[in-house]
Amino acid sequence: MAGKTKRNALLYVCGYPLSIFFIVVNEFCERFSYYGMRAVLVLYFKYFLQWDEDLATSIYHTFVALCYLTPILGAIVADSWLGKFKTIVYLSIVYTIGQVAMAVSAVHDITDSNRDGTPDNMTFHVALSMVGLFLIALGTGGIKPCVAAFGGDQFSEHQDKQRRTFFSVFYLCINGGSLLSTIITPILRGQECGIYSQQKCYSLAFGVPAALMVVALVVFIVGSGMYYKAEPEGNIMLDVCKCIGFAINNRYRHRSNQYPRRQHWMDWAEEKYDKLLIAQIKMVLKVLFLYIPLPMFWTLFDQKGSRWTLQATTMNGYFGKLVIQPDQMQIFNPILILTLVPIMDSVIYPLIKKCGFNFTPLKRMTVGMFLAAMAFVCAALVQVEIDVSRKRYVFDKYFTFETERIIVSVGSPGMTQAIFLKRKSRQTLLIPSVISDEWLLVSDNEFKDTFVNGMNMPVNVTTSAVDLGLIDFLAIFSFLMIRTKFSLLSGSQSCEYIKDFGFGGSYTFFIPSTFVFGPDCQDSITVVEDIEPNSVHMALQIPQYFFITAGEVMFSVTGLEFSYSQAPSNMKAVLQAGWLFTVAIGNFIVLIVAEIAKLPNKWAEYILFASLLVLVCIIFSTMAYFYTYIDPSEIEDQFSKKVDEDEDDKDKKKSVIIENNFVIHLAGQFI
Repeated sequence: MAGKTKRNALLYVCGYPLSIFFIVVNEFCERFSYYGMRAVLVLYFKYFLQWDEDLATSIYHTFVALCYLTPILGAIVADSWLGKFKTIVYLSIVYTIGQVAMAVSAVHDITDSNRDGTPDNMTFHVALSMVGLFLIALGTGGIKPCVAAFGGDQFSEHQDKQRRTFFSVFYLCINGGSLLSTIITPILRGQECGIYSQQKCYSLAFGVPAALMVVALVVFIVGSGMYYKAEPEGNIMLDVCKCIGFAINNRYRHRSNQYPRRQHWMDWAEEKYDKLLIAQIKMVLKVLFLYIPLPMFWTLFDQKGSRWTLQATTMNGYFGKLVIQPDQMQIFNPILILTLVPIMDSVIYPLIKKCGFNFTPLKRMTVGMFLAAMAFVCAALVQVEIDVSRKRYVFDKYFTFETERIIVSVGSPGMTQAIFLKRKSRQTLLIPSVISDEWLLVSDNEFKDTFVNGMNMPVNVTTSAVDLGLIDFLAIFSFLMIRTKFSLLSGSQSCEYIKDFGFGGSYTFFIPSTFVFGPDCQDSITVVEDIEPNSVHMALQIPQYFFITAGEVMFSVTGLEFSYSQAPSNMKAVLQAGWLFTVAIGNFIVLIVAEIAKLPNKWAEYILFASLLVLVCIIFSTMAYFYTYIDPSEIEDQFSKKVDEDEDDKDKKKSVIIENNFVIHLAGQFI
């Protein structure tokens, strides 16, 4: 009664509780924070922490999996102990600390003692970022099942229309936050910032999402006095788990043949639990059984944030005068979702129905899985094109040797030396003008540009990003991401070099011994293109994004709709937890398959994942063929009627017993 009074006392604006405006703003800021951080995460691993692509992908998917495991914990805590409001506040604080930790971990100047733009103590940055990601996973996952439900609590029973509108706006905020953050944070990452040296600004790319999370927390707390806060009433998932556990244990204790078999193994819980609850659990288990093949879809789907983003780093992002960053390609997903959902609902599905085809939810999900597999076939074809363009370049520009030991002879009379090469790597041999001096063999760094000073005097090299300082004779200095301009300084003399470098290219700049400062000094510098600028255009990724998003609309949206239609009214949370669990398992499968397969070619890995999903798609379609659709409300009504009838029978029996006792009592009096 007290809870009802509190809800009726809420402030209303245009028929809506004022409290929901705080919740909507909170959700927008939180989703911006999460998706903004996640958009640049795999590139942070590769270019800032300098991990290889496999390790970057593994840690990325481990993080995503944790984000989808922790909602179960958040729901239990909210429903059983703290309530939704306190759970959201406490875990949002944890979430905010995690985002701040990520922003601090990306400040390279903290450990850059020699001020060359590269952190000297990478352990500090790795440790801080891992702590930050764990706290973010705990926070974002923990509040995920609470915020939408807390918003729904603000409406009274007669406000069904307003509640539906709220959920529409709520999910619009999710997609809006995702879309804007995926556009903005890669732009922030592409900026240059730093105290002593200018580098790609991952700290700003993580800092803005951290600031948005602070705003989300503050806004939510400001509305505290306006919320209806329902008391925790216990979590249905715990009841379900206890009932299932009792049934399994009871069946094990009565495993002997002397005990009669029961129709369903859950019937062994009848000694302790209500038959209606057991029937409801049976319905849920029937749907959860269909969930078994579903993680494979998420295995492919979530790689758009890892493998596909890494693939985009090897492609040309120039769209006319507009430059698209590799991590910005993910914007096609929310854009296509907002486009395809109304098209599917208003055009495609009605058209299929008019053609007389019974396009059931399970059939839609099967098609969605197949479309996701086709997306990875497209990704494989794009990867083949990338590999072909790079191999062609390597064969044209580099000598390729089958042996690790080669003999090099120079000059007349000749100078001969044995050179030992590293397998499966590109190296450059520097031979001084005085060939009797030391020869240098250096490894070409895929991510860095290199200066080599061939002059008999040191020169100072300065770029817009970093001051490299003095480079001595035949000294080699590698650095990250030079742009279009650098300066050579020696005393009062200077030389500016300006060049429009290609997208994704890597270069070695050789200052010859004959170099002379002057107006034409730029022409004296020899430039070697270590890695050709990306020639395969990012636009080729659009088809794979189209297929994966179309698959998501048919699989994910339909899957949730199907699950809710097949579950009892009080078991929606159980199915939601099961659905999120399939996402977590799917991300773990990425780690397992990639680790076991160890395929040398990325295109082969894409084909492997596509093949696995097609196989799972066949299994799922077979399971769906034998599935019988049910109406949970009808089954619940049948049990309710049966319970009422049993109660009536008990009352009648009780009445007969009373009457008999009365007769006996009267007879006793007459005796």
